[in-house]
Formats: sequence, structure tokens, C-alpha cells
Amino acid sequence: MENLKLLSGFFQAIENDFRVGTTHIAIFAALLQFRASRDFVNPIQAYSIEIQSIAKVMSHKTYQKCMRELDDYGYLIYVPTKNKNRRSSIYFHL
Repeated sequence: MENLKLLSGFFQAIENDFRVGTTHIAIFAALLQFRASRDFVNPIQAYSIEIQSIAKVMSHKTYQKCMRELDDYGYLIYVPTKNKNRRSSIYFHL
């Protein structure tokens, strides 16, 4: 139920936001699916490849760009890690 509220809120927020495209939407939906599989924790800890495979985004560069933009636009908080052996943190605004 919580994910549905986040998704509905996200779609309402992006309705008039020309900056958000289909890749942003796919990544946000994938993040919510990943979160649901982790018992709805906030923040989620994820490797980029885990989210990319759910969102069907093959380019790591595109993923990073969209995640930074979603953070910049205020839809989530993205805390990337430089260490490949550690997961990045993604916080949702509840």
C-alpha cells in the first residue's frame, strides 16, 4: 500500500514536470519493486545492476544520470558509493 502511495504521488508530481522522461519513470518503478522485495525498508541499499535489470536500463551511465536527476529534482535522495563492493543508499520521501 505504501508503494502505491509513493507511485501515485510520483505520477502526480511529474505530470507537469517536462524534465522527467520514460527512463526516470522506469527506474523509479524499479526502485519501488526492489523496495517491496526488501520488506519496504527506507532507505533501500542496492547495487546499480540490481535496479538496472528490473528497469531494463542497460547503460550504467544512463542509470547514474537518471538517479542523479531524480535526486536533483527532489523525488528521492540518492547516496552513491564509490566502492563497488558496497551498495548505494536510496531514500524515499514518505
